[in-house]
Amino acid sequence: MTKYLIRLLLLVCFQPAFSQTLKQTIKGRIIDEQSRTAVIGATVVVVGTDPTLGGITDVDGYFRIEEVPIGRQTLNVSSIGYEPAVLPEILVGSGKEVVLNIRLKEALIQMDEVVVSASTQEKGQPRNDLATISAVSLSVEQTSRFAATFDDPARAALTFAGVQTGGDDLLNEIVIRGNSPKGILWRLEGVEVPNPNHFGSIGSSAGGISMLSSNMLANSDFFTGAFPAQYGNATSGIFDLQLRQGNFDKNEFAFQAGLLGVAAAAEGPISKKSKASYLINYRYSTLGLLTNLGLDLLGEQEDVTFQDLSFKFHIPTKKLGSFSVWGLGGNNIYTFRPDISFGETEFEDDEQNMGVVGVTNVFYLSEDSFFETIVSASQSDIVFSYDSLRVLLLEKEDFRENQVRFSTFYNHKISASHDLRVGGIFSRLGYDLNNQFWNRADSSYIISLDEKDHAGFYQGFANWQFRTSERFTLNTGMHYSHFALNGRSYVEPRAGFMWNRGRHVISGGLGLHSRMETVALYTARQEQEDGSFVQPNKDLGFNRAFHAALGYEKMLTPTVRFKGEVYYQYLFDVPVWPNDTTQSDFARSFSTVNTFDGYTTDELANNGTGRNYGLELTLEKFLSNGFYFLTTASLYKSLYSGADGVERSTQFDGGFIYNVLAGKEIQVGRNGNNTLGLNGKVIWAGGKREAPIDVSASRTEGFTVRNFTQNYETRLNNYFRVDIGISYRKNRVKTASVLALNVQNILQQENELARFYSTRTGEVSSETQLGFFPNLSYRIEF
Repeated sequence: MTKYLIRLLLLVCFQPAFSQTLKQTIKGRIIDEQSRTAVIGATVVVVGTDPTLGGITDVDGYFRIEEVPIGRQTLNVSSIGYEPAVLPEILVGSGKEVVLNIRLKEALIQMDEVVVSASTQEKGQPRNDLATISAVSLSVEQTSRFAATFDDPARAALTFAGVQTGGDDLLNEIVIRGNSPKGILWRLEGVEVPNPNHFGSIGSSAGGISMLSSNMLANSDFFTGAFPAQYGNATSGIFDLQLRQGNFDKNEFAFQAGLLGVAAAAEGPISKKSKASYLINYRYSTLGLLTNLGLDLLGEQEDVTFQDLSFKFHIPTKKLGSFSVWGLGGNNIYTFRPDISFGETEFEDDEQNMGVVGVTNVFYLSEDSFFETIVSASQSDIVFSYDSLRVLLLEKEDFRENQVRFSTFYNHKISASHDLRVGGIFSRLGYDLNNQFWNRADSSYIISLDEKDHAGFYQGFANWQFRTSERFTLNTGMHYSHFALNGRSYVEPRAGFMWNRGRHVISGGLGLHSRMETVALYTARQEQEDGSFVQPNKDLGFNRAFHAALGYEKMLTPTVRFKGEVYYQYLFDVPVWPNDTTQSDFARSFSTVNTFDGYTTDELANNGTGRNYGLELTLEKFLSNGFYFLTTASLYKSLYSGADGVERSTQFDGGFIYNVLAGKEIQVGRNGNNTLGLNGKVIWAGGKREAPIDVSASRTEGFTVRNFTQNYETRLNNYFRVDIGISYRKNRVKTASVLALNVQNILQQENELARFYSTRTGEVSSETQLGFFPNLSYRIEF
């Protein structure tokens, strides 16, 4: 099938194109990075155009450049009193205008004239100016262009140093520096949100498909350690995602259809006078759509359906600052019906709903200070049932959680050298949690969860940024957390620096961090002999970690960057089983650092520890002359200690990760109006770990028996995968279309998921991960 799809792409590539040179508009707004106020009179020039094309910002910081030739364009941005900036290789297409939001940093040395060179570009640098190390900017273009990311920011992050898959290609779980995926914090528009992925589970940070569309995303930050003081409730990594603003003076639309889903997007002005805009995107799963039309590709046994909606309304005002009303919601259903003829008897129904809405206000007190305030409300429902022949309910989970958050911070730009940010986050965590399962031993139901209540979670932070010169930046701060459910409080100092010596950059960071467990773990209960209930983990503390990192960067050429980073993480207060010699070998070697999701009704204690340390190397060529590449190499160790005090490798201690990513854009058609994109990715990493199988005991018992005294000493085979992506962008007058084929695991490598004892062969066998997975999609913009 794949060869026919590739032939179709090639046929489309060589169809006749328009002979005219197509053009488009580039516009946007330029603001001060610290104060967020408009930069008036800034100059924006399109490099290499003849005659020179450019624009100057007005009193509100807006600029507009018309008649820009389509293709890749580079912008030079300069203003007296500010450090110049270069925006390289911006994709200009015929279907949509290019809308940019640019931030300039005030110069410490005032100059009457500046000369902008390509070496000043900050490609890949995080949007948050408080980040100094272990952070990168993930652009929406990267998310769409990288091979087999399926427009998913989590899958795109797998290309960065120190990041690897969680061990199941069906999910977008990511492991950062050997940490559990549970330690990842998702933020949207500056506030924490529930897991924004379809087909997730309680306590998980991942799922099968992202609810967020590339139609909606702006450039976002991805952190892998040593987070600034503004961020809390994370020990592994942070996705700080931003929704872009819609086009503020022209209505534009997009439609996309692929094997995963069908989506429609619209954006445009609400009021051209005030620059108010709207942006909305809706998607429905292709499988669900075909099933509704009577084409059931999965057969009668399975139903898989998902849909999601996201939006953002941006409303500037003259006196009250700017307002944004935004939201994200998703629903997914999975149903499995047994085949009675094969002896299957157990039905499974799984439904997940997630929704979050928020209002953001940025209020300017003066030219140098502003308040940013966010009020958000979210709901997350996971309903799971498992029964036999629709007669006997074996297990049912009904988890409903809601959060109301008020987040605000005050930012004051004291001078070009000093910037102060102070804020707080106040969260009301509501929950209605129910779980019951059938106990075959005494033919009765056991209720492990039946809780409906709420708890407060309060955070505060302060951050001071000091720039001694344009070369050196120091960020220091403090984060505070208090969990009202059990009265636990944490004070976490943070510090980071960046010394920029032109082509050489030395950076570092350290600090304390913490992460709460799922509310289900704190409220789960045990039934006592007298019929009463206790909550053994209500007083459990947070996971805690100390992070330290030191990095070095060098621009080898204007478009090639080398980056190296060493890090050390010490994990402590990790929940493990209490130190009881009567516990099983599994319990004594258990630690939540090895879990992906879930909860337990058994008592845990904050007695576990862990260590992660390693070296990460990155060589990256930014897109120029139609070519880019990214190669990363990571060597690391990930260790932990359970209740028995023995230090072992964690489940995620693969030892190494090696990624190679590359792509080429070829201009085709008359006047080079169209673009053929070829992208590839190679992932090679050490395998996950598990407890060795006791073959003799397994033969005796007739099922898999593991030796947990040697927990995680068996490492699965190394993970290897090759992905490809082929795309063809066709530009027409006022419209553009993209036909793309992305294939995950094109070599059909059978990577191990787990090992088990086979009663059929009497030997150890392997369960493999997802094999060859293609996704063909078509997108049109107009």
